[in-house]
Amino acid sequence: MYSLSLQPYDYPFRRPLKTHHGLWKRRQGILIKLSDGQQRQGWGEIAPLPDFGSESLEAAHEFCQRFEGHLDDGDIFSIGDRYPACQFALELAREALLRYPNPPLQPNFPHCQLLPTGEAALKLLETTPQDHWGPSPCFKWKIAVEGIQQEQDWFQQLLWQLPPHSQLRLDANGGLSQEDAQTWLAACEGQPIDYLEQPRPPEAWQDLEALQHQGVVPIALDESVANLRDLETWLQRGWSGIVVIKAAIIGSPQQLRQLCQQFQPDLVFSSVFETSVGRQAALHLARELQHQPRALGFGVTSLFRGDRQ
Repeated sequence: MYSLSLQPYDYPFRRPLKTHHGLWKRRQGILIKLSDGQQRQGWGEIAPLPDFGSESLEAAHEFCQRFEGHLDDGDIFSIGDRYPACQFALELAREALLRYPNPPLQPNFPHCQLLPTGEAALKLLETTPQDHWGPSPCFKWKIAVEGIQQEQDWFQQLLWQLPPHSQLRLDANGGLSQEDAQTWLAACEGQPIDYLEQPRPPEAWQDLEALQHQGVVPIALDESVANLRDLETWLQRGWSGIVVIKAAIIGSPQQLRQLCQQFQPDLVFSSVFETSVGRQAALHLARELQHQPRALGFGVTSLFRGDRQ
């Protein structure tokens, strides 16, 4: 039997994050702590992302309150897939408790740095010394936010300003038409593009498969595989591209391990703008399950103010 305590948080972004889904100004979530009779404790984090199909923060809080401060292994492993953020938080808090104490985990792969959206990315690269990014840096830039002609103009300038030996990930958040996706593929050909992420929405699965089969640049799924059920569907179809795992909302880590053992997908673990608690939990999973030496998608701490946990 474990004792459960909840600590809600609400952090503003240093600057609002603009994506195809809209403008995001604050990160809200819940830190959880499990304790047992041996004075061990394990921390977890519920960091929902309803736009990606997870439960809402309100639903997660209401669900956790049902336990009235006490739960056991049976409770943790019987959480339904309606609450994927709760599954992630409680299962990994339990694992942290069982290996208590938990020293900070250093990533075994570099982090991909999220650039500001639009023209602001050019200003950041222009004003930041190139050696700040280290050797062979990886960057991520959101597209499908402004008009395609304007974004492609910025893209050409961005390519000129990237530090030597850089890789760039373009993330459309499902916001491109098939015609615009083809235009972006043509612009990416021969450029240092690590992959094009979620160019079409999840329901356009045939378009996504067609783009991947063209082989111009790798296609990565994100919104399409936001939960375990959808991930399994894509892996059963034989998806050969990259799979971005937002661990904090994917659902049960135990079930994720089983899928990875069965299908051996090409994974890239990525942030949902969680605190250091959720990030450490996700990094444990990444170290275990991400076998390709791709940069992790956790280079997002610059988006938060210094007082954030």
